[in-house]
Amino acid sequence: MAKWIAKHEAPEPLEGPVVATVTGGTILWFALFVVQLPFYGWFADRGQLWWVWTCAAGGFLGLIGIWYVRGREAALKRHADAAAQARQESGGAAEA
Repeated sequence: MAKWIAKHEAPEPLEGPVVATVTGGTILWFALFVVQLPFYGWFADRGQLWWVWTCAAGGFLGLIGIWYVRGREAALKRHADAAAQARQESGGAAEA
């Protein structure tokens, strides 16, 4: 079997409001959890408690996600600042 080779290059990854997206998703999971709490008995009677706990797990995993993407954004900003400073210093050294 022949090895598959891509016919074109992969596109650049999209960068957007990652922190806001993850925060919004986390809020949504927690909101769904809170909305389902009054119906806990209904879910328990039908053996569907996993719906409630899935929303809770999504919210708590979302908190981990917020921590992660905030750290990632900070690291990207530090890298961009360091690269800009290095360019500025190398440009200043060339002029001297």
